[in-house]
Amino acid sequence: MAATFASKCSRVGRSLWGGLGNNLSGLLSASHETACNHFLSQQRTFIQMRTVLKVVDNSGAKKVMCIQALKGKKGARLGDTIIASVKEAYPNGKVKKGKVVYGVVVRAAMQRGRCDGSEVKFDDNAVVLVDKQGQPIGTRVFGPVPHELRQKKHVKILSLAGHIA
Repeated sequence: MAATFASKCSRVGRSLWGGLGNNLSGLLSASHETACNHFLSQQRTFIQMRTVLKVVDNSGAKKVMCIQALKGKKGARLGDTIIASVKEAYPNGKVKKGKVVYGVVVRAAMQRGRCDGSEVKFDDNAVVLVDKQGQPIGTRVFGPVPHELRQKKHVKILSLAGHIA
């Protein structure tokens, strides 16, 4: 679908500016194609390998990079568990930079449909670090957390969260 949209954008750009002068038409169609490509690069996707996520608990990590999504071929969504590497950490935290950790995705920029027909989508990708048994490493969770985590059996994260969306 993305390829067809890009071809439609470039076709529309050429047809709109085709009757103008050569220099002007080339400039305008190139800028129009650039705008279409910029739109396509903003498309929201799964949490996949090498995605950098924000850590929203007080475990000591600031940012992690996804190494592997434990479920699904394409990647992780809300409530899925991932394996990640800590890229930035606070000096006196429980986890250090370079450590491989497990995490539960609590906010994802990709939209997810709910049973009532509404859709939930967040501005950033965020994760809560957990141990191998699924218990959170930190004692607090910052920011909103979707109630879909209850279906995925992450009730402890919901109880630590300040706001459930």
